[in-house]
Amino acid sequence: MLETRRAAFPKNATRLFDRKVIDAALDTLANGITEQLSDKTPVVLPVLHGGLIMSGHLLTRLHFPLHQDYIHATRYRGATEGSNLQWIAKPLTDLKDRTVLLLDDIFDQGFTLAAINQWCLQQGAAAVQSAVLITKKHQRDVADYRPDYSALSVNDRYVFGFGMDYQHRWRNADGIYAINN
Repeated sequence: MLETRRAAFPKNATRLFDRKVIDAALDTLANGITEQLSDKTPVVLPVLHGGLIMSGHLLTRLHFPLHQDYIHATRYRGATEGSNLQWIAKPLTDLKDRTVLLLDDIFDQGFTLAAINQWCLQQGAAAVQSAVLITKKHQRDVADYRPDYSALSVNDRYVFGFGMDYQHRWRNADGIYAINN
């Protein structure tokens, strides 16, 4: 059984970041967020599925009061390219007059985070900030939207692990990997 699992890991993948690098990046990310939001008691919304693992590791590093809920909106649904945004679950927490912190796995072009950010503002949020584990380096970003915080950056490659999936699998990989072209 173990050999079957190992064989299923993509052979054309290269590890970009190991757990030690990810942990150090999350520490830095947490320090920046703490500096800006520790007096706000924000509503923290991990964006599922991708933001779940990063959020679990990040939330334990935030040593100030916060409220935690979640939001589930996706463009990928297991594909390597996004399509129209699909809303799966909206938070139950009232966002009116609150500071909101969105947590997601990756900032690629920004369509998902920009749409969620706009939705939170429409719900009456006083302010919305976003933090991502990975930002892709390319020129295809949504104009006028960038995450407020980013832990790591990668070249424009398909990446997976630590919350990001490869064909609906390997979100649980304890590192960040890229598919070799």
